[in-house]
Amino acid sequence: MDRPDENSLADFEAARLLVRLPVVAANFKTAQRLAGPAAVAAVVKADAYGLGLTPAVKALAAAGCDTYFVARLGEGLALRPLVPTARIFVLDGAQPDAVPALIAQRLTPVLNSLSEIAGWSAAAQATRTPLDAAIHLDTGMNRLGMPASELAALSAEHAERLKAIRLVLVMSHLACADNPAAKMNRVQLERFKTALAILPPAPASLSASGGVLLGKEYHFDMVRPGLCLYGGNPQPAYPNPFAIPVKLTAKILQLRRVDRGESVGYGATFRVERPSVLATVGVGYADGIMRALSNRGSAAVGGVKVPIVGRVSMDLATLDVTAVPGTLTTGMDVELFGETISLEEVASAAGTVSYEILTSLSRRAVRQYEDAP
Repeated sequence: MDRPDENSLADFEAARLLVRLPVVAANFKTAQRLAGPAAVAAVVKADAYGLGLTPAVKALAAAGCDTYFVARLGEGLALRPLVPTARIFVLDGAQPDAVPALIAQRLTPVLNSLSEIAGWSAAAQATRTPLDAAIHLDTGMNRLGMPASELAALSAEHAERLKAIRLVLVMSHLACADNPAAKMNRVQLERFKTALAILPPAPASLSASGGVLLGKEYHFDMVRPGLCLYGGNPQPAYPNPFAIPVKLTAKILQLRRVDRGESVGYGATFRVERPSVLATVGVGYADGIMRALSNRGSAAVGGVKVPIVGRVSMDLATLDVTAVPGTLTTGMDVELFGETISLEEVASAAGTVSYEILTSLSRRAVRQYEDAP
């Protein structure tokens, strides 16, 4: 028997992730409006932040996106057939065993050290073909990127070290762009400007989603939004200028009335303080609803927010729906986030960030894609 496709599965599977692709495209256009005249490249790593690489990239390409960033070589290899002529940057750099695939698939490595520059330059000389590359400068994250000591050596000998490399981008990454008042933003901006002044001329990029909202001074030649394309708020303390394209729902599997004093879920961590109506919903941490939301998170039934009570288990969560007006029935949809509950609300309740909420979504939650507004 043939396996049903995802759209038909959504009719009877407990959890469903609805992805409105026109909203992803509209968020890209919003980023263009905010960052212009800087170019806008889309970050599509981690399966387009959990939304699905193929549909998300098709929507972005239709909106005019021609440059993409991924983290891993495998992501770049998966992306290349979807956008045959686009520029694809690989943030992990050019590890020696990855060099042949990078060259064969025309993937542009983001070089993070002098040793990677030397290896990529050697590969270019061996192929007798100039190879494109970006250079990542560490301006304060102390994560990936070329530290100041290596930058000094590169600036002193860049003509020799960059032999056979076509430098197409110099980039860095902001640590605190989610907080416009953070002094670190200005520190990194000035360090980046200083570094650019001692390197060969090349397009520059400092900002991801949060930096898009910091203003023109931070935009340079290219911005690299990721989270905001998928509906997350890059600066959670302020209104979100981007729309959320995703909605996670699950079905009520069972309803029950319980008396005061009864416990709910593993560990009996919640006790009912009044006669209540509980709804058991077919979604759990195997679907991406974090266990940290136990007794802290919320869901929505018919637009009414209700608390998650008891521990979230692998496949199930329990809601106190006593306050929901009208008649409740099994099979009804419950929203975990989307229209009533924002990604930031879920992240705050779980003690994490909206990035993790999106990328933790498992493939068990059946995806449905809307292609038209």
